[in-house]
Amino acid sequence: MAECGRRGLSLLEEARSRYESLQISDDVFGESGDDSSENPFYSTTGDSNSDNYTETNPDDARAGETRGQSCGPPGSVSNGQAQEEGWSDSLQDLSVPHYQDTHGPTQKMPATATAMDFFQLFVPDNVIQNMVTQTNMYAKKYQERFGSDEGWTNVTLAEMKAFLGYVTSTSVNRCESVLSIWSSGFFSNRSIALKMSQARFEKILKYFHIVAFRSSQGGSQGLYKIQPFLDSLQQSFASSFRSSQTQVLHEPLIDEDPVFITTCTERELRKRKKRKFSLWVRQCSSTGFICQIYVHLKEGPGPDGLDTLKNKPQLHSLVAKQLCQNLAGRNAIIFTGPSITSLNLFQEFEKQGIYCCGLLSTRKSDCTGLPQSMLINTEAPQQRGQSHIKMRGNMSIINWYNKGNFRFLTNAYPPTKEGVIIKRKSGEIPCPLAVEAFAAHLSYICKYDDKYSKYFIFHKPNKTWQQVFWLTISIAINNAYILYKMSDAYHVKRYSRAQFGERLVKELLDMDDCSPTQ
Repeated sequence: MAECGRRGLSLLEEARSRYESLQISDDVFGESGDDSSENPFYSTTGDSNSDNYTETNPDDARAGETRGQSCGPPGSVSNGQAQEEGWSDSLQDLSVPHYQDTHGPTQKMPATATAMDFFQLFVPDNVIQNMVTQTNMYAKKYQERFGSDEGWTNVTLAEMKAFLGYVTSTSVNRCESVLSIWSSGFFSNRSIALKMSQARFEKILKYFHIVAFRSSQGGSQGLYKIQPFLDSLQQSFASSFRSSQTQVLHEPLIDEDPVFITTCTERELRKRKKRKFSLWVRQCSSTGFICQIYVHLKEGPGPDGLDTLKNKPQLHSLVAKQLCQNLAGRNAIIFTGPSITSLNLFQEFEKQGIYCCGLLSTRKSDCTGLPQSMLINTEAPQQRGQSHIKMRGNMSIINWYNKGNFRFLTNAYPPTKEGVIIKRKSGEIPCPLAVEAFAAHLSYICKYDDKYSKYFIFHKPNKTWQQVFWLTISIAINNAYILYKMSDAYHVKRYSRAQFGERLVKELLDMDDCSPTQ
């Protein structure tokens, strides 16, 4: 018994040591408490297999499994074809080349750096000044067309910073309407309301623009009003931080505030328009820093519209290529969900020096070229932790059982090496090393999403470009906090994410007392 206990402890310590850099995830935003860090793959319920990944209709899932047992998913190859194409049960060791980049912040911030200093790494004064110029241009053109607005005067840089601060305050107070600041209700805040009148705020909100007029070249179709800001943000993310070798491609959590949804009336729900865009990110799985964003419009003509790409795996493959275009030759390891995972994409990435580990789904993934025998659930009883692996070249397809079949495609981890997953109730579950790595990194991202969603800017404009703008501002603030936490300034005043956001709001409003509420 003692020997078994020591063996279990050594396995746990060995697994933890492999992902030591992920320990920051335990307190990524400086706060403790419960979170829902269990990702869909990591669950061990009977119906939580990779085919049911993020699915909401179990009847469809069972129907999909029945279809899969008969002939396999479209594009998959029979056993004979698989052998001819090189898929074999004979496994070989492999090693991913050394990561060709340093990781972490690219510049050392002083211990006296403020929340504003970190935020302005991404949204500097020249970007805010452009908002001032474009807003004033739009107000002038609007009034020339629809008549003068006697209450309007040109906005200044200080006022625009205050405007950003007011809207950002909704992420700290978790308030649905920014106008509540000037009310007499629960979310009123007299301390910051005195910096600007509600009437002046509403005037700036009415005319606020980043790009007042469409350029003669046409721009990026529906995103032309925000594309310059997105480009600037991308460049600042890349110049301020270098990611670790392991990164994740996914859609971050940007759902509506569940508290508001349960309290608003049916009429208010009908008035809230469905989001017309999806946001994908490439995220460092060691720190949570979002390195790159990609906005896809769900409607509208043009090269980025669904009129051109209606096949979801094809669309998601394009998104993945856009997000990874700066990673060529660095030997990065990318973790992907079922909608992105495909043999053709992974092989294309491998030629560029990008290695992958992705969860497979027979209904969500492009299974072209994969052996059917690995994609069909067998009727024979399986033991928990049992796995079957086939290999072709450097690519491995894994079928791992844990109260459900989970399938993975990877060229980033050797199929000959074993790992272990430690569950509180079930104890240790053996698995291939790729499965262990996927569980560790995806659990971190799920934990980050839980924390991130608490500090999403709650202001809900109707215009799509404004929704994208405030969402990316939220991402910029979270990235700023991650850099703050990795700097000497954090060791001087150890602000939590909530305190950091409160301090940023006060600095944007240029208030003398910038200390956060304790």
